[in-house]
Amino acid sequence: MNISEVAQAAGLPAKTIRYYEEIGLIRPLRGANGYRRFRDSDVHKLAFLARARSLGFSIEDCRRLIELYEDRGRASADVKALAESHLAQIDAKIAELRAMRHTLADLVAACAGDARPDCPILRGLAAGPA
Repeated sequence: MNISEVAQAAGLPAKTIRYYEEIGLIRPLRGANGYRRFRDSDVHKLAFLARARSLGFSIEDCRRLIELYEDRGRASADVKALAESHLAQIDAKIAELRAMRHTLADLVAACAGDARPDCPILRGLAAGPA
């Protein structure tokens, strides 16, 4: 398969596939003409990476997940530990977003939104962290 066929099958842009090859996440075969020749296993790996990235795993986490996936002697505890660590990062980000939302909602509620120049939102932003 060529890169455009693989891109469509894996649901990734060709540019992303080239990047993944550049950083060593995938290693497609090369024909005598230098063109990439993708195998079904490459498509599967790219779809795996697309799904992992859609869940927010970093490139390095994806590298580790691929290593674990390809290691038939792996312990599922290693996979779970990686996923739990990522889940904790997501939970921390959600807490941070909730705090941001709460602060911004308070500022918005305090603003009359009328023609007066007084603006609690700008005052609150100028005051710095709460």
